[in-house]
Amino acid sequence: MDRSPTREVTIVSPPPPPVTVIGIGADGWDGLGPAAREALRTAEVVIGGRRHLGLLPPECHGERVPWPSPLRPAVPGLFAAHTGRRVSVLASGDPMFFGIGRTLAELLGAERLRVLPHPSSVSLACARLGWALEETEVISLVGRPLATLNRELYAGRRLLVLSAGAETPAEVAGLLGDRGFGPSRMRVLEQLGSAGERCVEGTADKWPHPPADPLNVIAVDCAPADGARPLSLAPGLPDTAYDHDGQLTKRHVRAATLAALAPAPGELLWDVGGGSGSIAVEWMRAHRTCRAVSVERDPVRAERIGRNADALGVPGLTVVTGAAPDALTGLPTPDAVFIGGGLTAPGVLEACWAALPPGGRIVANTVTLESEALLADRYRRHGGDLVRLAVSHATPVGAFTGWRQAMPVTQWSATKPLDSRGPGGHAADPAGPVEAAQGETR
Repeated sequence: MDRSPTREVTIVSPPPPPVTVIGIGADGWDGLGPAAREALRTAEVVIGGRRHLGLLPPECHGERVPWPSPLRPAVPGLFAAHTGRRVSVLASGDPMFFGIGRTLAELLGAERLRVLPHPSSVSLACARLGWALEETEVISLVGRPLATLNRELYAGRRLLVLSAGAETPAEVAGLLGDRGFGPSRMRVLEQLGSAGERCVEGTADKWPHPPADPLNVIAVDCAPADGARPLSLAPGLPDTAYDHDGQLTKRHVRAATLAALAPAPGELLWDVGGGSGSIAVEWMRAHRTCRAVSVERDPVRAERIGRNADALGVPGLTVVTGAAPDALTGLPTPDAVFIGGGLTAPGVLEACWAALPPGGRIVANTVTLESEALLADRYRRHGGDLVRLAVSHATPVGAFTGWRQAMPVTQWSATKPLDSRGPGGHAADPAGPVEAAQGETR
């Protein structure tokens, strides 16, 4: 009998063939290079928008599959249905620039993709205009609110707006006029790279053209009208920039609060007790990739926060209507937390501190003695900085001028230690909650 040991054999499945993502311009098949043409000729399946699929010649024999709607949830199942087949994807211009390439990299894995880009509409527009690409701000309105533009309007700035369709140029012209930038020069570049390419122009306040070709890019030379005062990107916007009912972190305290929160690209803020939303709004204005969730228990104020976000160019601000700490359940993990109201509500401080990952920041402001006691206790237990901010404004006193002091604000700020993970990944907090007072509002 053969008693030699049994050898286990591991069968390794071959990796699936790569998905070739091909950028195509308005010039269609004629504008593609040899590698892109070969990939499309040999593909068993070609996925793309109906307009893109219509650009393929008869020599591309693969099954043509239009994107389903909604697209993103359908992507994994769509590609699973074609496992083992040679798949090519058609995309506009550069697939990795506001294109489908990013979505596919996130859902399928970048290692599965072979990307063959075409010059983007932005590159073609800058070539036609003589603009330096690295000095041109690009804003996409494809699937994004028009209010996104509000953050970008400054004298002398050059903007390229990726249009959502034929009506977008007139909508952009209307917004520019409403925001005090009516004299801005606008040029609409249609069908870039095709035989039908053309450019129309005018000023925003006297835009003379009917709806454009749906395939267009809008170039804007920003020019404010007399008296227009664009808002700074630095924290501490004038209080008059906000619609509010008095529940507003005032300008100078707001600037100090944003400095303590220290927003960085891509980070997420919880703004707890949103009030007018000013902290969350200015956090998001710090960088276009900054994200924020504003939690406000009053529905009227919550609606007002949304309006402020639109007016100041950050319509992506998420507003949650509800009272903390219950309203915090299920929110994505924050990089920083600001507490501007509701400090005395049982469990709010504890929940916010526990939600922070190691290295996360917390800032809390108050004007009441009861909440100040809570912050002093947190300072004793967790360290950080405890400061009092006092601001005075010059005001008339009869025929003279004197100082009128606003209520001083006590601010606690701290960074969660990197070694603060307790059981389950949360911070250990051995001391119990301090007895809460009632009735504090932001």
